[in-house]
Amino acid sequence: MRKYGLIGYPLGHSFSKKYFSEKFARENISDCYYDNYPLSEIGKLPELIESEPSLCGLNVTIPYKTDVMAYLDFIDDEAGKIGAVNVIKIKRSGTSIRLNGYNTDVAGIRATLKPFLESKKIKNALILGTGGGS
Repeated sequence: MRKYGLIGYPLGHSFSKKYFSEKFARENISDCYYDNYPLSEIGKLPELIESEPSLCGLNVTIPYKTDVMAYLDFIDDEAGKIGAVNVIKIKRSGTSIRLNGYNTDVAGIRATLKPFLESKKIKNALILGTGGGS
């Protein structure tokens, strides 16, 4: 079973586990499982990854989007420019583990705003929020 999950602290506010569990069921993806992994400190990340050999990827939420970068073997250019990672791909080969970091916030906000930017009718915009996309 391939495992995925969310790291951050606390995670009581997150809807990720419910969202991905329902998505896997809806799309008949039976070999995947999603769980929350609340880490009281980012230094516990290596222990988590080593203790969960089926873990293939993680989403990252507050407060670790910046601090997690110190634990990664590779950081995508866009994530590096943003200075934050919200997705980690875990690559395993024998006893070797490689952590690759990405940021999907820019792609998400770009896709959301693209139709409005192309319309040429909108001259100004105000984006409010406290999440990564804002």
